[in-house]
Amino acid sequence: MKPKLLTAHCSLLTGKKNLLAFSAGVDSSALFFLLVENDIPFDIALVNYGVREASDSEEAHARALAEQYQKKCFTVKAPSFKAHFEANARAFRYRFFEKIIRKEGYEVLLTAHQLNDQLEWLLMRLSKGAGLAELLGLRESSDKGDYKIVRPLLEVSKGELLEYLESNGYPYFLDESNREMKYERNYFRQRYSDPMIAEFKEGIKRSIRYLKEDLKRLEGQFELLYADKDLRLVKLHSMEAKVQAVDITLKELGYLMSAAQRQEIAQSESLVIGGKWAIELQGDLLYIAPYSTAVMPKRFKEQCRAAKIPVKIRPYLHKEAIEIGGFS
Repeated sequence: MKPKLLTAHCSLLTGKKNLLAFSAGVDSSALFFLLVENDIPFDIALVNYGVREASDSEEAHARALAEQYQKKCFTVKAPSFKAHFEANARAFRYRFFEKIIRKEGYEVLLTAHQLNDQLEWLLMRLSKGAGLAELLGLRESSDKGDYKIVRPLLEVSKGELLEYLESNGYPYFLDESNREMKYERNYFRQRYSDPMIAEFKEGIKRSIRYLKEDLKRLEGQFELLYADKDLRLVKLHSMEAKVQAVDITLKELGYLMSAAQRQEIAQSESLVIGGKWAIELQGDLLYIAPYSTAVMPKRFKEQCRAAKIPVKIRPYLHKEAIEIGGFS
């Protein structure tokens, strides 16, 4: 069986400059050949973590595959991460992708997350206590300001992708580290998500779809008015939507809130969470920006005061040279 890219995604990608996050594994290899078959233009980028015997072979394979199909191939060797490998590897990976995107002018970053990944994430967050936005961390499309992340395979199971590769004789590598139970994701994958997908795939697919529809209704209670770098200005149509608005906005910016932080936001109109994010509510306007203690000149402070920019947001505007008149 040939998995289908969603029609909406095909229209999003056609005529765009697309970059595929490639690993040579089952998921990204399947997406590579599906893109080729659908005549969607793209290039590839691979991070070589050097932690497995096959790492260099996978990089060589990616280069050869790109040459065969006349694609550009960007690769990088990651440093050795002594602790928190998954988090550090992810941060390094996305910095690498964004550097390429900005230098080469790509409009879309394609990732090969699939149905099993989606259920893994939901179960991992469910076990820690999470809101709807966090449970549904993987979305079909995420706006990152100067580019979009598109995940076309979220309704396709890993088993379907493997069957597709095997039936067409397409090459791929198996990552043996995916079986190491020391990684939280692997633990949830082997103990829960893979067995559940194998037995209840269609029901799980429907449930996730329904949850996403519920999330869209929640998001209708607020709207994004302005975005520049990591600054967000959100208009609340209902004060009850404040926590959800912060939750969803920070998730888009790569930060997951704890239950305690959600409670803080519900009780305060001006705060800093995790020492990283400044949250300010002014009337029905919600300001969200990285927390900064940058020193500001007196003239800039006066401009912010006149424009009624909340105090905790001002240092980030100055640090990033964001025009006050653009959103005030």
